[in-house]
Amino acid sequence: MLITFEGIDGCGKSTQIYLLKQYLEDKGKHVQVYREPGGARIAEEIRTLLLDSKNEISAVSELLLFSAARAQLVQEKIIPDLDNGTVVILDRFYDSTTAYQGYGRSVLPLKEIVALNKMASHGLIPNLTFYLRLPLHLALQRRSERAQDRMEMAGNEFYTRVLEGYELMAKEQPRFIILDGAQPIESIALEIQQHL
Repeated sequence: MLITFEGIDGCGKSTQIYLLKQYLEDKGKHVQVYREPGGARIAEEIRTLLLDSKNEISAVSELLLFSAARAQLVQEKIIPDLDNGTVVILDRFYDSTTAYQGYGRSVLPLKEIVALNKMASHGLIPNLTFYLRLPLHLALQRRSERAQDRMEMAGNEFYTRVLEGYELMAKEQPRFIILDGAQPIESIALEIQQHL
């Protein structure tokens, strides 16, 4: 089973992923968690390039680097894990690329980004996608206490477009489960468990 978590930076994905991993392991499942970009050595090196606030990266290069990191992670780690019966949980997957580079950056027509996503993910489609919906002002409050990476410095207009993208995808994709990211952590975790 492939489970992905989506939402803007600060929505609470990492916390919910940790809690879900614990819950599934308590049920006797073998679970592996990866983050995007990252999860494999080459993908982690690409992550460093992408998120370094000192780097100026063109929108198309950014898109291709995210996709390259994903292709490596999927081939090297995710496919073998799924073949072994492991539950794989991803902190972001290709829906992030659609939201951030497609809607946020508006770098290429969406149909081209969808085609690239399919190639980079080796055709994998998540079984479930938990979308933690959070208003931008709350996400900004949560992120205010930590240093911002290159993506987080993109500005409010960018993040407004990203949120619009997530909302459109959530309406179009039956695998999306919308969660209120402003609810208490325990309430969100319980709702996630009820969908498994």
